[in-house]
Amino acid sequence: MAVWIAAFVAGWLLIGLPTDPLYAFFWLWAATVAWRIHLPWRQHLVFVRDWLPVVILLAIYNVSRGFADDYFDPHVTELIHADEWMFGWATGGVVPTIWLQQHLYHPDVRWYDVLASFVYFSHFVAALAAAVVLWLKSRPRWAAFMRRWFALSLAGLITYFVYPAAPPWWASVEGFLPVEVARISNRGWQEFGLHGAGNTLNVLQLASNPVAAMPSLHTAFALFVVLFFLPSVKRRWWPLLLAYPLAMTFTLVYTGEHYVIDVLVGWAYVVGVFLLVGAGERWWAARRARMAGPAAPGSDPGGPHTPPPIGPTTGPAGPTGPPTDPGGPDEPPAGPVDPTGPSRPVGTTDTGTTDPAGTPRPRQAPEQDGARVGTGNRTTEAGQRSR
Repeated sequence: MAVWIAAFVAGWLLIGLPTDPLYAFFWLWAATVAWRIHLPWRQHLVFVRDWLPVVILLAIYNVSRGFADDYFDPHVTELIHADEWMFGWATGGVVPTIWLQQHLYHPDVRWYDVLASFVYFSHFVAALAAAVVLWLKSRPRWAAFMRRWFALSLAGLITYFVYPAAPPWWASVEGFLPVEVARISNRGWQEFGLHGAGNTLNVLQLASNPVAAMPSLHTAFALFVVLFFLPSVKRRWWPLLLAYPLAMTFTLVYTGEHYVIDVLVGWAYVVGVFLLVGAGERWWAARRARMAGPAAPGSDPGGPHTPPPIGPTTGPAGPTGPPTDPGGPDEPPAGPVDPTGPSRPVGTTDTGTTDPAGTPRPRQAPEQDGARVGTGNRTTEAGQRSR
């Protein structure tokens, strides 16, 4: 891992941040190889098999997103009015982006600019890194994670085509906002002299669709990752996890990348995806259970056994002993037990016939009542009298 970290830092400084899916895929694969270097190469190739469809779909998503504004004119004013209506009472009638930049933006880089740049960049690695950890630990959970991830990306992509929306910096450039809004999401890298990192993000921003702001998938992915892991984390850590999507929200609004309405719609998409995908998974599990059908008789040892009928059960003699009862475990005889003899219900003779009066009768030897002894069949004195 030390070699991987050194190589990653060198690539970061010389080439730039791994924001491209193929470039990020290479570094993630290298990280899994370094983490499990003791495994044979055939095991490492499993990562390529599982992740190659993911990378291809991400590449298609990035390319198609750039054409989302070719069919409809971008929406601008309704987003401005939505933010003014929600927050104008606290910002003096302007959108929150203008208010934040009026109070926080300075020509020189401040500490929160650095923090904002790191938070903004985390969008490109947080979900991928979480998916890699899940792939290493539990492939079923990785599959559940990826289903929600793709559903969220697909929902966002469809919205970009149907409802292209301009961000605050674009509205400022086109004259829809009364004051200038600076696009400053990458200026924090300058504080560390990492111009290559900032330039990589700048190139990515220029190549992407400039009017794909609704919904904000930056904050949607941040909330998605947190909500996926939240049930498995102790409650005392929840505030720390939930601080991440809030920090992403502040970053996107302050740096001019999104309106607050974009963020809220992104959060709504996350909730909808979790509900729909969860319902689909439950439906699929129920369908598989129905298709499996009921188990064959005697093939399910897990359920409760039906007790055998009370009374003697006759059957063919086994190869080495008396007749056996194939019906199940032995049951104790019903009724009170006669303390004067072997365990049997009161009112039952040696032959298993009960006195009609229900009173115990003395046991008699076979020669006294003339009973004929056969294999598994006896005639009682009461039975003789009945004849």
